[in-house]
Amino acid sequence: MMTVEEKAKRIIEDIKLEKGCNPVRIFKNMAKKEYISIHGPEHHILDGACILTAFYNAGGGIKLEESLQKISREGLRMPGAMCGLWGVCGAVASVGAALAIIDGTGPLTDDGTWGEHMKFTSEAISELGRINGPRCCKRDAMIAFKNGIEYINAHYDVTLEFEAQECEFSDQNKQCLREKCPFFPG
Repeated sequence: MMTVEEKAKRIIEDIKLEKGCNPVRIFKNMAKKEYISIHGPEHHILDGACILTAFYNAGGGIKLEESLQKISREGLRMPGAMCGLWGVCGAVASVGAALAIIDGTGPLTDDGTWGEHMKFTSEAISELGRINGPRCCKRDAMIAFKNGIEYINAHYDVTLEFEAQECEFSDQNKQCLREKCPFFPG
């Protein structure tokens, strides 16, 4: 069984091969890999890495390798089960970390990005709160991506693609909300 650190390394290696500027498609390609669990803290790295890769592929001015290493470090600092234990979803936090990497935002930043990132995360978390639990790392990623793509398309000179998605993972999730989930097929 792989550790989350080993999974993080594989994510960073594999995601650099992804093309296109649709983080959801990148995520679905990556999430089908044998080392990505249906739920797990590897999503705290994967979700932000999908945003960074799509942003870079769309012409965003970041150094991809450096940015992916940063999202790996940040994601590895986020504990598993933080959604239920801390009330903050790791998928949303990962996409928030990706935005901070893109903007170079830190705790003392006063250029407006600090507050804008807080607005993004609060809107995405609020949407997850309306859906309710139990957790689903795939559903939560879709909500984080939807909100993250809207944010990026409104704030940068790049366009990330998004289209309505149906979940391809519900049969693997023993706690799937089924019809209560906005991504449940059917």
